[in-house]
Amino acid sequence: PPAAPAPPPAAPLSAALSGPFPGGRVVRLHPVVLASIVDSFERRNEGAARVIGTLLGTVDKHSVEVTNCFSVPHNESEDEVAVDMEFAKNMYELHKKVSPSEIILGWYATGHDITEHSVLIHEYYSREAHNPIHLTVDTSLQNSRMSIKAYVSAPMGVPGKTMGVMFTPLTVKYVYYDTERIGVDLIMKTCFSPNRVIGLSSDLQQVGSASARIQDTLTMVLQYAEDVLSGKVAADNTVGRFLMDLINQVPKISPEDFETMLNSNINDLLMVTYLANLTQSQIALNEKLLSL
Repeated sequence: PPAAPAPPPAAPLSAALSGPFPGGRVVRLHPVVLASIVDSFERRNEGAARVIGTLLGTVDKHSVEVTNCFSVPHNESEDEVAVDMEFAKNMYELHKKVSPSEIILGWYATGHDITEHSVLIHEYYSREAHNPIHLTVDTSLQNSRMSIKAYVSAPMGVPGKTMGVMFTPLTVKYVYYDTERIGVDLIMKTCFSPNRVIGLSSDLQQVGSASARIQDTLTMVLQYAEDVLSGKVAADNTVGRFLMDLINQVPKISPEDFETMLNSNINDLLMVTYLANLTQSQIALNEKLLSL
């Protein structure tokens, strides 16, 4: 695909931020974005020092939420940088067909600092989004951690003379959907695996582990309440209010009704499971009969 030096004389793809940066200057980042950035870095071309890409998401009154991204091919040398504009435009058009609510928010780059080439690429994205965000992900693990920072740019210098760009840091917060939380929890379990590999557990195992965690938590809460009543631990009004809210959220139902409801739900689940297995066996038998 053709590549051209940045910034290119291309028409804007979208006006992402229609006004000034929202109050609070907060960037809400989803884990799928970080996973995509790390994956593109691991799959980078041989000899490439870093990878760049486009950030997609939504804007509200208080923050900018980054929910998706895609990598953009580019080449860097000591004197110039080239970005594949056509690829970036086509990828964004494809993303709009799937998620029309996601707009261009800015761009990301791997590395722990902002280079001179970053200014040129940022100028290109200024044509795609008003006041774009620049996200840096330190895949080189400086200070033994993956530092993630976000910036917005502001012009600085003497009007009519030499002008420069100043990058101002923003607050980065990590958010997730419920489905993303499941994936993050599963990835975290690989830290305790010797070969860094872990398999998916069944639904029954998930219920069992969740019940065990709830039981351990209730044991801790009960022990804390007994220590407060016996005078071993000083009472904390904040903790008491949290516990009262927790108790008020539990529905009032008699043990007999709860047992009847639980048994009924379990019977329904077992019946659905039995019918699913029966259907699967019938389909397998039908395939064997047709192949004879």
